[in-house]
Formats: sequence, structure tokens, C-alpha cells
Amino acid sequence: MEEGKPVAHWKKWIYPVLTSKVDEFHMLGYSRAHEEDIWKCLEKKVWKGKQPDKRLHEIVQDVLHLDSGTYMSYLTVQAYQEDDLLAQVEALRNHLPEEV
Repeated sequence: MEEGKPVAHWKKWIYPVLTSKVDEFHMLGYSRAHEEDIWKCLEKKVWKGKQPDKRLHEIVQDVLHLDSGTYMSYLTVQAYQEDDLLAQVEALRNHLPEEV
């Protein structure tokens, strides 16, 4: 029986499953879904930022059970964080002394 390993260990092994999930989301109308975004969503929303030890079949199950609501929630939070970061960068630029 296979032993559990940190989820990052399995990423290269489950790429076809991630691709399948991308295809599923595309069919549901989420045309910008991408394998890397799905993986990051799993890391943040499902595994809560931890690297739990899991078996290969458990990782596959996590991917296949990821629903579009969880994925969209993740993307929404990411968009707000990126907008906030861009606003902070712009504020810093506006407060820097001009070069001579």
C-alpha cells in the first residue's frame, strides 16, 4: 500500500486530473480556468495552506470533488488581493520624489 506524502509531491502525477478539471470548468463556462489556478485553489481552500500527507488517490479525489463555487470564491479573493496590491504600488509611486 502506498504511503502518504506531502501534496506537492503528487502534483506532477495528477496533471491529467487537473486538466480534466479544467475541461469540466470550461464546459461550465469558466473559460479562464487553468491547471495552476486549480492547484493553488486546492492549496488555499481545501488544504488550508498546509502540505498534508496524502495518498495519490486522496489527491485525485480532492481535485475531482472541487466544485465551481469554491473555485470562484478563490478567484474572487485573489482578484481583490491583486487589486489591493496594485493600489498600494500606485500609492507608493505617487509618493516617491520625482527624479531630477
